[in-house]
Amino acid sequence: MKYIQYALPAIAVALAVAMVVSCGRQSTTATKELEVACFKGGYGIDFFEQAAREYEQQHPGVKIKVWGNPRVWEQLRPRFIAGNPPDLTYPGWGMDHWALVYEGQVIPLDEYLDSPPYGKTEGKWRDTFEPALLELCQYQGKTYMLPYFFSMLGWWYNKDMFEKNGWKPPRTWSELLSLCEKIKAKGIAPITYQGIYPAYAVSGFLIPWVISAGGIEAFDNAQNLVPGAWKSPAFLKAAQMMDELRRRGYFQEGANGMDHTGAQMEFISGRAAMIPCGTWLHSEMRNVLPPNFRMGFFLPPVLDDGKGDPTAVGIGIEPWMVPTKGKNRDLAIDFYKYMTSLEKAKQFVEQKGTLMSIRGSDQANFPEHLKEPVEVFRRAKTVWSVEYRQWYPKLGKAVEDATAALLAGNITPEQFVERLEAAAEAARQDKNLPKHTYTRGKAR
Repeated sequence: MKYIQYALPAIAVALAVAMVVSCGRQSTTATKELEVACFKGGYGIDFFEQAAREYEQQHPGVKIKVWGNPRVWEQLRPRFIAGNPPDLTYPGWGMDHWALVYEGQVIPLDEYLDSPPYGKTEGKWRDTFEPALLELCQYQGKTYMLPYFFSMLGWWYNKDMFEKNGWKPPRTWSELLSLCEKIKAKGIAPITYQGIYPAYAVSGFLIPWVISAGGIEAFDNAQNLVPGAWKSPAFLKAAQMMDELRRRGYFQEGANGMDHTGAQMEFISGRAAMIPCGTWLHSEMRNVLPPNFRMGFFLPPVLDDGKGDPTAVGIGIEPWMVPTKGKNRDLAIDFYKYMTSLEKAKQFVEQKGTLMSIRGSDQANFPEHLKEPVEVFRRAKTVWSVEYRQWYPKLGKAVEDATAALLAGNITPEQFVERLEAAAEAARQDKNLPKHTYTRGKAR
């Protein structure tokens, strides 16, 4: 009896301790919820959804909701205003990213970038990114956004058409003029373009030829709003080159009135031999590509005596960010670290057929249409990006409007650069407009 009398209290104590321990475990394994809102563009959001399921399996007690649509920014704007944004977001091109930075709506990420990558105990996460792409996410010495996939800008050509006629992609301006004359003689439009959206012509014609004529400094000065930069000799030369192609009849008739898919259909249908576009072209047109259609990629032909780096390549990113008022900041960062691990980056390349911002992902099994862009990027000594369009939206609109007018023959090259400089001066004088300064290799 004495044994039993003493044993019962001991059992009671043990049970009480077990309950406390059990309750403690329940509190530490309480479900953590993460909300991820994504722009649903040509690559969809299924990859991110699958990554979320994998992450959940590796992290019991974590639940991730991934959602998105083609106009996700329309749902995000009121949520940022109301102070209840998602924990992690990729809002797409319809959201003014820099406005979110200026308003303190997204956090600086350098502390996290200096921590180890996913699953590692040493090294820095930032070192896993292509440096030139990470620079595009910086403002006043801090990194506020993070790149994922990226697009390269260049020209595409019809491989079968070129091989059949013994043509080669032109490397220089003189080669381009000679080739265009041969193509035109065959009754084929040498070049088409997405005229309703002049941004394609800006990145496909104007900026590459500015860089070729004046070096990368000519374009950097323009983006940095240096007085006179937008009407410099380099900009005038680029405008004259565009105008010369128009006057010679090397642009497809009616291209100024075509939208992006319309012009791209002209290209894949064989009615035009070349088109400026990003590396998203194949993905965007995959459902209408003729059987066995082969497209090749090359950089815009450079001036024969140009000052610029002939390997310079234009790129574009659509960044991710962590909202300041999100509820699970550290979890959002860790999940994005997982999505940017080298293994996941290679999977995205192979599944979606695009380029990734993670170093080493170019060793993935690329689809045929990306092999040439990958080689171009590997050889590139200079990388550029049209950033002024996001920094100074009115300037971006003015450049595109003037480009459309130039390609339509409604203004001269001289009038073109005067319009650009006037728009840049308006941006310079706007004291309410935050200014960016880009110095290569440094934060801006």
